[in-house]
Amino acid sequence: MASAISYILFLSIFSSAFALGAAQPRQSNISLDTSLHTTTNPTSWHSPNGRFAFGFYPEGTGFSIGIWLVPSPENSTVIWTADRDDPPVTKDAVLKLTTEGLKLLLQNSEERLISNISTGNNASSASMLDSGNFVIYDSNSDVIWETFDHPTDTIMAGQVLGAGSQLVSGASETNHSSGKFHLILLNDGNLVLYPVASPDGSEDSYYDSQTSGKGYQSLNLDDKGWLYLLNDNVTYNLTSGYQSGTALVYRATLGVDGIFRLYSHDLESNTEQVLKKFPDVTDPCAVKGTCGLNSYCSTSANGQVVCTCLPGFDYLDANRTSNGCRRNFTASGCYSNNDNTTYMSTVYNVAWTEFSYTAPLSVTSKEDCGEACLKDCNCDAALFSDNTCRKQLFPLRYGKTDDSTTTFIKLVNISPAAAPVVTIRRKFSAKILIVSAAIIACIISSLVALIFFFYRYRAGRYRRLWRNKEPALVDEIAPRSFSYRELREATDGFKEELGKGAFGTVFKGTLPRGQRVIAVKKLEKVVDEGEREFRTEMRTIGRTHHRNLVRLLGFCDEGTNRLLVYEYMSNGSLADLIFKADGHPSWDERVRIALDIARGIHYLHEECETRIIHCDIKPPNILMDDNWTAKISDFGLAKLLMPSQTITFTGIRGTRGYLAPEWHKNAPITVKADVYSFGIVLLEIVCCRQSMELEADEEDAIILLDWVHNCFMDGELEKLVADEVDMTELNRLVKVGLWCTQSEPGARPSMKNVVTMLETNVDISLPPPPGFSS
Repeated sequence: MASAISYILFLSIFSSAFALGAAQPRQSNISLDTSLHTTTNPTSWHSPNGRFAFGFYPEGTGFSIGIWLVPSPENSTVIWTADRDDPPVTKDAVLKLTTEGLKLLLQNSEERLISNISTGNNASSASMLDSGNFVIYDSNSDVIWETFDHPTDTIMAGQVLGAGSQLVSGASETNHSSGKFHLILLNDGNLVLYPVASPDGSEDSYYDSQTSGKGYQSLNLDDKGWLYLLNDNVTYNLTSGYQSGTALVYRATLGVDGIFRLYSHDLESNTEQVLKKFPDVTDPCAVKGTCGLNSYCSTSANGQVVCTCLPGFDYLDANRTSNGCRRNFTASGCYSNNDNTTYMSTVYNVAWTEFSYTAPLSVTSKEDCGEACLKDCNCDAALFSDNTCRKQLFPLRYGKTDDSTTTFIKLVNISPAAAPVVTIRRKFSAKILIVSAAIIACIISSLVALIFFFYRYRAGRYRRLWRNKEPALVDEIAPRSFSYRELREATDGFKEELGKGAFGTVFKGTLPRGQRVIAVKKLEKVVDEGEREFRTEMRTIGRTHHRNLVRLLGFCDEGTNRLLVYEYMSNGSLADLIFKADGHPSWDERVRIALDIARGIHYLHEECETRIIHCDIKPPNILMDDNWTAKISDFGLAKLLMPSQTITFTGIRGTRGYLAPEWHKNAPITVKADVYSFGIVLLEIVCCRQSMELEADEEDAIILLDWVHNCFMDGELEKLVADEVDMTELNRLVKVGLWCTQSEPGARPSMKNVVTMLETNVDISLPPPPGFSS
């Protein structure tokens, strides 16, 4: 066995040395004073085989310097980043090879070295090698600096991670700054994964190679996919060997989720494959630190991680719920008191890594465990499992769902009526209990009486409205069924056309008796479904009640005639308002309208009884009422289209210019498609122009999204608006629009977060370019 291992090592070392020695003369092709630029060629230096590139790549609103695998989709597999925790540079930055090394030239004559060459050595040339290593040579062609010595989150075949060295995950798929997890080869030879924000103790690790005390000095990856620990001539294999070939490239990367993965890239088919995972788990909550302090991890039905705060805690950052939680009350000194304001709140089925400050207690019930913590001045929380109680201090760490553990959290300064889930509290006196019972009895009696009179009144109104056959009844109950004859008479034979859209033509009408003005939409090419199914769909749409949605008053489904009756919107559409040449709404009105639309979409996505994906958010589908309140129309109708009916493209439901990229990729369509469309509409509202204008004054302004991003990156937002606006608010709205229009659905915010960003002055991080993902 030892001889075989020695033979493998000999071949590996020999082949690596041969490849490097043979290739270096033709690879030393970057001479002194050669420069790279962010947007004009050259932007990068490529390896001779064309697999790797070193240079500028888009990150956030600017550019970072790194190395990436060229054949990967959109060149998005970044394997190394320079100065990863510095902010991205602007587009006027220049990278130059000087005798001091790689020098970054910035605005105002600022300079920064990104390669730390030891004193006494001068750079003479550099190379991007076929291995993925960027090296700098002195005048003797000796390597004096290389990226392989300064790994970020990845090691490549031929690269060595020495004892005491580490890999640190990226912050996100599109942000390559330092993230939440790191992989360390300890000096005792154990390879361990920890959360970054931890003491790196044994209780903090979520994976180790179980090689403690073996003295392994390096983590190695060879060109056959062997990932192994090495100590002199003794190896410990973490993986078996895989295929080798001229088209295969291997890398091992610590992902943003804390999983260390071995990948193979087949450059001929431009595909990648995960060969091994450390740890090999399917539940993301098994990775400690996935959720921050004082929060616990669970997974939703679609496999997404959900981080939930403890009772009495709020998120540190509502936009980044995985960052952990902090107390929303102040506890000074000992907060176990006798004034009935200290409670124990219960969280069921959540386990934590235990950091008990006392020996475990043997108890006979959960209640005894909670009571023990309640009486202890120092106790913040208690964990109960297997009749054992363990007292804890905040913060609690690494919480995840578990069927065997009950958690008790001590809360203070919360009135009994406002306390969340309370299972143990101080006993009230008999007098307080009697008074409380009397008050509750009075409240219940009053509620019963109110409910009785309310429903009696409602029933009477229902009967009156039904007799009058007025659609006002749907304001409180459900959409009314109209006959085709009624709607033909109401519209005077469908005489006055208000507009024509993807779903059909809209006519103005008036109902008798109440002289109520309505809009009647004649649906075209709808799904040929039964009467019961159509009525069910109408009632689903009719149950959506929100001030920013156009109300469905009724419908008709006689034979092939399918018509919808809506409230009439007197002030036309948003398109009429913002695209007309004779004047635009004021800035404050535009901001209010954008918030109206966002609230309406949020209701459709998260708050109505049946969640609805609109599929065609655009200005013509946003209507304005008498008070200029924006209301969304045509929601819930996408599923009524026949399979052959399209709005712009076959198989696609939406309108050119507002379609999310996933429509063109045959990918699943989620609510994030509406978020993308809203982002385009938001930018149109801000700029009072359409998403595409072929006759734009400047060529780079034809596509609105590209123009907005360029102006944002160049700090020239004033070009976007013709009137005087609040520049801080303009910057905020543009950021929201750019986040909503990210190419990857997962990078877009939810509409709930969009509403929050528009309503409040929360800090909004810099969005990456809409078309770039990594």
